[in-house]
Amino acid sequence: MSESSLAEMLRARGLRLTPQRQLVLEAVLELGHATPEQVHTAVREVASGVNITTIYRTLELLERLGLVTHTHLSHGSPTYHAAGEHQHVHLVCRECGAIDEVDPSMVQPLADELAGQRGFTLDIGHVSFFGVCGRCQDGGTK
Repeated sequence: MSESSLAEMLRARGLRLTPQRQLVLEAVLELGHATPEQVHTAVREVASGVNITTIYRTLELLERLGLVTHTHLSHGSPTYHAAGEHQHVHLVCRECGAIDEVDPSMVQPLADELAGQRGFTLDIGHVSFFGVCGRCQDGGTK
């Protein structure tokens, strides 16, 4: 998203584009999948005065605007990524922490089964599977 379109989106909601908002969005886009703490670290490399509270508030705002989304990939902080990305399922390695993505079509049969048997609509964009990646199973380094 360009800086001007972000500024227009914010202005339409009575908000302004601050340097902090721009830096947080850029950090999420650059990092791919990032916790608020990781975003904070990236932003502080450019603007050392930005505190973690600003990061959390900005991520919440960007999510309300539909620019980022989050998922929970561990017991810790949520992980944010760009909302414009195609929907995907996360594969999280419990050994090395690597995060891989697979197409939602791989879990669509499960989603269909849940809908048919339980009347439950699965939010595939928030699905994460935990296990051990092939590299760790093959004795790769952490």
